Amino acid sequence: MTLFCAFWLLPMVRLVGVGASGPDGAMAYLAVLTNRHYFISLASTLALAAAVTAATLAISVFVGLFLQRNRFPGQAALLAMLTFPLAFPGVVVGFMVIMLAGRQGLVGAFTSWLFGESLVFAYSLSGLFLGYLYFSIPRVILTVVAAAEKLDPSLEEAARSLGAKPWQVLLHVVLPALVPALISSGAICFATSVGAFGTAFTLAANIDVLPMTIYNEFTGYANFATAASLSIVLGLITWLVLALARSFTGNGVAAAA
Repeated sequence: MTLFCAFWLLPMVRLVGVGASGPDGAMAYLAVLTNRHYFISLASTLALAAAVTAATLAISVFVGLFLQRNRFPGQAALLAMLTFPLAFPGVVVGFMVIMLAGRQGLVGAFTSWLFGESLVFAYSLSGLFLGYLYFSIPRVILTVVAAAEKLDPSLEEAARSLGAKPWQVLLHVVLPALVPALISSGAICFATSVGAFGTAFTLAANIDVLPMTIYNEFTGYANFATAASLSIVLGLITWLVLALARSFTGNGVAAAA
């Protein structure tokens, strides 16, 4: 309880107080809805996080199932390489995106050679999407592999014996069994994408996401009240997503052996 109060409760109470200490008082917490810039920043953040989560789940399901159900030389090394991005901080991921799709990146050099015009998208939401996708996929792949190992193979055998095609087995047997794991890992992926700062800071040029807005209000304009209120709103949204995921996964039971 002492640690909880010292390292979570007191800082949060202080942050809430700072958020309401500005000229607008407690109405500062509604600024994300009444201020067009803050609202667009929040909408961009949520849309980006939702797109990253959807793409991550789609890729990770197929890759994770393939790795769990197939044995081939170098499989362990491949899995280790796929999870290697977990060791990188956000700044390094942003730098890698710049090296890939920046002004001097590989994509720009290739498109300049092929079409005579360089394609640069590292400093936009597209580049941030790529960066978030890069460090989100390993987390979900590990969850999918672990969940797939617990599936009861007799259920799939029964479905095949009744004439189900492979895609029907995947759609009606495998995916429903993986739903609790996908919801929990998807919620973590969404929350990570909403609050990630390092990658956005590295790529910050034409990127307007809420963590960058909070940073600019705090450091650029010394607007502590607005920065605090936006932080609380961002934290509440993230907490709500995680709470909903816990409620859904608590009622779902995977088909396991």
